[in-house]
This record gives sequence, structure tokens and C-alpha cells, in this order.
Amino acid sequence: MYVHIIFIQLYCDTCEKFLADRLVEGNCPTEGCNYDSARGDQCENCGKLLNPTELINPRCKQCKNTPRIRDTNHLFLELPLLKDKLVSYIESMSVAGSWSQNAIQTTNAWLKEGLKQRCITRDLKWGVPVPLDEFKDKVFYVWFDAPIGYVSITSCYTRDWEKWWKNPDNVELYQFMGKDNVPFHTVMFPSTLIGTGENWTMMKTISVTEYLNYESGKFSKSKGVGVFGNDAKDTNIPVEVWRYYLLTNRPEVSDTLFTWSDLQTKLNNELLNNLGNFINRVLSFLAKPTGLGYGSVIPDAPGADSHPLTKKLGEEVGKYVEQYLEAMEKVKLKQGLKTAMSISSEGNAYLQESQFWKLYKEDQPSCSIVIKTSLGLVYLLACLLEPFMPSFSVEVFKQLNLPLEQASLCDEKGDMDRAKRPWDILPAGHKIGTPEPLFKDLKDEEVEDYRRRFAGSQADRLEREEAEKAAKLAEQLKKKASATGQKTCF
Repeated sequence: MYVHIIFIQLYCDTCEKFLADRLVEGNCPTEGCNYDSARGDQCENCGKLLNPTELINPRCKQCKNTPRIRDTNHLFLELPLLKDKLVSYIESMSVAGSWSQNAIQTTNAWLKEGLKQRCITRDLKWGVPVPLDEFKDKVFYVWFDAPIGYVSITSCYTRDWEKWWKNPDNVELYQFMGKDNVPFHTVMFPSTLIGTGENWTMMKTISVTEYLNYESGKFSKSKGVGVFGNDAKDTNIPVEVWRYYLLTNRPEVSDTLFTWSDLQTKLNNELLNNLGNFINRVLSFLAKPTGLGYGSVIPDAPGADSHPLTKKLGEEVGKYVEQYLEAMEKVKLKQGLKTAMSISSEGNAYLQESQFWKLYKEDQPSCSIVIKTSLGLVYLLACLLEPFMPSFSVEVFKQLNLPLEQASLCDEKGDMDRAKRPWDILPAGHKIGTPEPLFKDLKDEEVEDYRRRFAGSQADRLEREEAEKAAKLAEQLKKKASATGQKTCF
């Protein structure tokens, strides 16, 4: 399903090479856009996929000179010949798989424009070589090759790769990505699979995000604007905090904004004061010595199912778990996370309303019910939040003195209703581990430091770091010269 075509491509005489799509910038040709930094393959501003030769006033990103057009031979995917089968797949699977609305809109926009032959090779030195003699000096276009890599990576992992990739009756494929990569996974890759005529496992569900912007601008890896993996590691902010913030701020419907002050608010108010406070409060009280607490041993709680406040809590928690499961099945991750955190809020309210610290002195059987029920909520929270913050769940299970392998929303019989009876989840007599705080607050001065350190582009930061190093060295030399009575010239 491919054809050999003589194709025009941009060539830079100064750099003496054909230019990769991302090595060309110019004005976007789309009416009403005219963005002056559109790349050769896509405009970041309007999201339109482009060919480099469509750019207005193109320029080489390396030397800034204007490239010229030259003929070159390339392979093209015959998308028009696959239209009927592709449209049938999209129409059925977008409904069955509950594709996100932005994925459907982007895909339909491609279909509305009409499918065109798509170039799948490039004149580059780096890449996967084309296994044809007449194209031995070319490589595959990354977005033709990369999705095929999903299959090849699996085949490297196991000889049974076909049980996953050629087993559509028993395997469901879920994919997650930013909106700019949608057409490659809803049009290009499915067309590639359909064109082989073989029985492939096709993507069922695609969950697409809009853009996460940074402070006052856009994240841009190519321009070095934003906080990236190495930057996040350098902050020493725990990984579970990063995962929580990015997932609770996931741009599922519209663009969202990363700001340091918002990260601080979510960490201090939601993770520390809500989730961390609830869990630590329960475990710390249980761990107090007998006479003040329970000596770390979970008490028995007869009559919990008839305790009004506890019974009401169980009903609410059961509803939340059902909502959580529904959201996760539909890949509404943000909603699933929000629902799980609501259970923590319910737990805090339950502790306050029960006034367990008074019950311990005045009504120990009722206090035991509250504590055993709350411990069930701690267990549930560790299970519900494990997909979002796995390291958090590992730590909670450690403090509960339970193996992580036991984490499950249902019992050994597959009963999911036990979420409605949190007092029955953990056995009486079990001894927990040592409670420790799960989160620490992020202070205002730390936020200001991060904002300053990660302002501007990577180049700006490097220049600023070099200037700071130079100033520090000059100060050290000055102090050394002052101590020895010498004069130092700068």
C-alpha cells in the first residue's frame, strides 16, 4: 500500500543537506494563523500538520538561511486506497472505545480534508534504514516508524508478541498522548496495519490531552522552556508529588497551566493537610501505647454495621468507589483521582465528627469502631491511589505492615462491596508498622527559588548559571587576595 514518487524537499546549500522537518521554520500557511515559528511538520500554534514546502518564508534552523527546493525520491503511504476500511474502523471503535472528544475532532478534521498520500521516508543520516536497494540512502519518517516500534519492542521482550498484537478478540489496546500526536495513531498507524491485510490488534481507546502550559508561556522541549525530567529530579520534590500534581492538573478537555504556586497549594492543602494528615492521624493514634492508644494493634469492632455515623460513612465510600471504577474504565483519570481524594476528605470529616480522642476515654467500643473503620479507609486509599502514586502506596502498605501484593479493592471471593464495610477490611489483632509523615510542606521561599531557577529557556538558565559561577569565583578570589594583602584584577 505504498507508492514511489519523485518529491520536492527543502535543501540547505549552506549546511549541504536535505532538512529534516523540525530543522525548518517559517510562517504557518493556514489562513488566520501566520505563526512565525511553525515547524516543517506541524504548527505549534494552530496544530495543523504541514509539509516543509508549505511554509511561507522558510529558514534553516541551524544557519538561518533560506533553503531551496530540490527533487528527491520517496515512498508514500496510499491512504486514499484505505479510506473505506479506515473510516469503518474509526466510526466503530471511537464509539466502542469512548475516544476522548479532542481525538474524535482531530481525526474527523483529517477525514473531512480528504485523505492524501503521505510521505513515509526522509533524507536523513539518522533513523531506521529503508530495506529497499533503491532507497538505501534514506530512513523512515519517525511517525511512520515509531508506532511500529510498539510492536517491535514487544517482540524483543517476548516471543509470544503475537498473543498481544494479533489477538483482537482477547486484547484491548489503550493509548495515551498529547493532541498533536493524534493523527499518527488514529489515521496513519491504523492505515499501516489495515494495509497489511493481517488480523492486528487495533487501538480501542485513545486518551488525549490538550496542552499543559508553563507559568506565562508554553512548554517547549525544542526551545527549552519549562520544567523537564532532569529539572524535576533536581528540585528534590518527591516523585509522588510530581505525579499527583500533573495528573490532577491533566489537561483532558482544555489547556491547563503549570505554576509553582499552584503546585505548592496542591501539595500543602491536598496531599499534606488532607491525605497525609488523615493517614498519619489514624496510624499515629493506633500506635500510641495502651492507655493512650492501641499499642499498634488493630482492635476488634463489633457492632460497626449498626453504628450510625460509621454506617453512613460506609454508604458514602461505597458510592465513591463505584464512581472511581466508572471513571477509570472510561479513562477519566483526573476524575478518578479527584474521587479517590474525596474519600480522604470523608475520612477527615468522620474523625472530626466522631471526636475519637474523647471516645477513647468515654466510650472505647465506639472508638474502636472509628479507628478500625478509618484503617480500612487508609487501606482503600492506598489501593485507589496506587495507579497515580505507586511510591505513596508502597509506603502506606509498609506503615500498615502489609505486603503490597495484598492490595485489592475486592476480597478473595471477588466481592467489591467490602468498600461499603471498611471496618471489615483489616483484621483485628494485626500489628501495624511505624507511622511516618508522608508529605512535607513546600515553603514560599522554596517556591520563589524554583520560579527563579527555572525561568526562561534552557539557554537563559545556562547563561545565568555561568554568570553566577563567575561572580562566585570572583568573590572567592577577592577574599583570597584580601587575606594575603594582594591586589587582584578582574
